[in-house]
Amino acid sequence: MMYIQLERNYSSNTATEYATDIDEFLTFLTVEGIRDLNEVTYTEARLYATTLYNNGLARTSISRKISSVRSFFKFANARYGVNDHAFSSLHHPKKQEKLPAFFYEREMEMLFAACEGTDAKSLRDYAILELLYATGMRVSELTSLKIGDVDNELGIVKVMGKGRKERYIPFGSFAKEALFIYQEQSRSQLMKRQEHDRLFVNLRGNPLTDRGVRHILTSIMERASLHSKIYPHMLRHTFATHLLANGADMRSVQELLGHSHLSSTQVYTHITKEHLRKTYMNTHPRA
Repeated sequence: MMYIQLERNYSSNTATEYATDIDEFLTFLTVEGIRDLNEVTYTEARLYATTLYNNGLARTSISRKISSVRSFFKFANARYGVNDHAFSSLHHPKKQEKLPAFFYEREMEMLFAACEGTDAKSLRDYAILELLYATGMRVSELTSLKIGDVDNELGIVKVMGKGRKERYIPFGSFAKEALFIYQEQSRSQLMKRQEHDRLFVNLRGNPLTDRGVRHILTSIMERASLHSKIYPHMLRHTFATHLLANGADMRSVQELLGHSHLSSTQVYTHITKEHLRKTYMNTHPRA
């Protein structure tokens, strides 16, 4: 767990999921009478995958659990020489086609309007929403930002992504103004007597957590009277979708998102194509 958080820079939520997945797998091995990781073969790996299917889990959950165990074995192989062949050749289940949810521009305007205010909390929440939408960064990347990571004059933020890969993301005038006001008027009030360099803080002055951001976004959603369920990654999906819909090229969006593979970014073209198809069907006289 220390390895994937400190060296791989995974979020605390992802680390918790990994721990749960690995514990479940170790319990499975105990039931099967296996007490040494070196005794695990492809047969046990297939049996474990079959067990997950039989338990009625979604394909995405099964795929994640297999990835967790595979990463665990890779780590054990690198550090302790444990045989990791069992899961290296196990195929992931084919993912169900499900397009990422995103907000339309009008819905984003409603979200921004819902968190307008002059008090310290509102200024902070507004800055968070602006920065997430302006950069498409992950929430774990946002909560780990330090004051020195943001160049408000140039409009660039340095982000530490997965695998400790650094990238720079530009942001526009709206986010720039929101961040300036937050830092000048809000952060010092919220900090109270705390001393640290994290950019975003909670109401007690401590560094804001991923869970705290989810709570903030849910609260904004409720005030905006939007009926869909919000989760932080929706703003990342919205960022990418709006860029592509307005003419951005795929490679640039891939770099901004910090995706290692273009295939991870290409899912957003499906969103824009589906939106275009629906627009056509709803507006063309002979559709």
